[in-house]
Amino acid sequence: MIIVTGANGRLGRTVTERLLERVPAEEIGVSVRDTEKARDLGDRGIRVRRGDFTDPSGLADAFEGAAQVLIVSTDATGETALRAHRAAIAAAAAAGAGRILYTSHMGAHPTSPFAPMPDHAATEAALRASGVPFTALRNGFYASSAAMLLGAALDTGELIAPEDGPVAWTDHADLADAAVLALTASGDGLDGLYGTTPALTGPEAIDLAGVAALATRLTGRPVRRVVVSDAAYRAHLLDHGLPGPQADLLVGLFAASRRGDFAPADPTLAHLLGRPATPLADVLTATTLKTPVTRTG
Repeated sequence: MIIVTGANGRLGRTVTERLLERVPAEEIGVSVRDTEKARDLGDRGIRVRRGDFTDPSGLADAFEGAAQVLIVSTDATGETALRAHRAAIAAAAAAGAGRILYTSHMGAHPTSPFAPMPDHAATEAALRASGVPFTALRNGFYASSAAMLLGAALDTGELIAPEDGPVAWTDHADLADAAVLALTASGDGLDGLYGTTPALTGPEAIDLAGVAALATRLTGRPVRRVVVSDAAYRAHLLDHGLPGPQADLLVGLFAASRRGDFAPADPTLAHLLGRPATPLADVLTATTLKTPVTRTG
């Protein structure tokens, strides 16, 4: 049985939905904190069990009979995240899983100034130490984050943020497809998708000046990139009610991008998908700009 954690979240739910296109429902299980939110999956024949990374005994039940477990990384950071990930890895190993897959990140590094990245690096180390075959899917930076950073700029005409660097923005749906392929396919290099993968990214790395230019082209409304200091940006976030740790996290994102942690774009994702990876323009058009996109290829 393939077990997917976090199936009530955006990535986990998309992976589960697309697994259903390849695998009989009775061969899929989901581990979720709120089973009521996953009732529709149960109605379609998927095994739904409560699993919380803070409750190892519950994970034993959620992971029962697992051949493979996809651990979708938690949205926590620091020691909280590491305890959760290590508990999930231990539970998957105890359940006898033949492989553990984990949604890591292309920027995973112990010294990264962006808080989630040292956590991903430490989780990859825990996977290596587990003794279970594993795949750490080093996902590219979510393109939805570019939409979030664009934010009010579509109204104000100014994209205000600290100095940044290019980011290989990557579509959630593409990453879900890659995870499904890793869980189900063989051949064309997929059977060798073990250990830490290359960066799974969109087709190009674009900095925020490029995002502003892209928004201008797509909307016909000028969007100007405005660079401010890290301190000024953090103060602005605090003034608008963002808690200090979240403000620090966002400032760290820009510091990490400046050192090139989220670039360059890599061809691996497109190779796995057998088609071009989705460009940022398509994601922005279909989400932030609320306009349907018809893709070819």
